[in-house]
Amino acid sequence: MTVEELASKLNLKVLSGRQGLSREITGGYTSDLLSDVMGSINEGMLWVTLQTHVNVMAIASLKEVAAVIMVKGLMPEANTVEQSENEGIPILGTSEPAFDITGKIYRLLADNDSAR
Repeated sequence: MTVEELASKLNLKVLSGRQGLSREITGGYTSDLLSDVMGSINEGMLWVTLQTHVNVMAIASLKEVAAVIMVKGLMPEANTVEQSENEGIPILGTSEPAFDITGKIYRLLADNDSAR
């Protein structure tokens, strides 16, 4: 499943990085602790977080994540958006809390895998 397909199915708002919407999703990770994410997330995964600062994009780029999903209606800082555009890594937004959107993503990806 691509980032664009997931965003459409879950009504996620594309906040930046539209050029990366065709990235394939390999899984997901939910955490707000940057060191945890750096040590645990893998290439192609989605990252669900409430962090909005530019360090999010540094880790997203380093780990080559498919997209970052910001929860609770939080918006990325201007320099985070700029870095997202430069890296081509989408930032998506939702008003839902991390627990709820993570469950929906898990179900959607699991259903997609079983349909193959």
